[in-house]
Amino acid sequence: MQKKSIFNIIFTTVTIIVTIILIGFVIYGLHLGIFKDKDFLVYYMKNLGVFACIFFILLQAVQVIFPVIPGGASCLAGVLAFGPILGFVYNYIGLVIGSTIAFLLSRKFGLPLVQKLFKQQTIDKYLKYIRGNSFNKIFTIGIFAPGLPDDLLCYIAGLSNMSLKKFLTIILLGKPWTLLLYSIFIELL
Repeated sequence: MQKKSIFNIIFTTVTIIVTIILIGFVIYGLHLGIFKDKDFLVYYMKNLGVFACIFFILLQAVQVIFPVIPGGASCLAGVLAFGPILGFVYNYIGLVIGSTIAFLLSRKFGLPLVQKLFKQQTIDKYLKYIRGNSFNKIFTIGIFAPGLPDDLLCYIAGLSNMSLKKFLTIILLGKPWTLLLYSIFIELL
């Protein structure tokens, strides 16, 4: 019982810190106007030098583990800041790392962790697919198609009997398609 309460305190503290940092970054970005002008955003990120890509990859990984900001928004930001090719690469690396960590955390800590991150109604919707043995198909579609709750699906996959190897195969093959669609979308704007 002691381990669970320590975990809850640590998890809650990390979530609050990440949320404050993200809110601070958004307020700072709005103040500077980096979200209003594509060129200024690119300029700002380039001024961070090598730390820009590291910061962005970590941001992408963290936003999967702690789903505080919409993944689609951060994917678009990556393409805007780094261009379609590097934005794609940095998005891909960060999302694969974050998705894998989410899977492993769920595998280790189970349903109680997932219930702390997502609404029970949404969890129940996807848990029924595990019980019905169609989760692998649903997971694959969710990873290949943009707009679906793929962060939640990574956590649900950790609760299923899906192997880590199968999970990684789907993530590694599916994420590029979603990111390609985001890259094409932003280039059309």
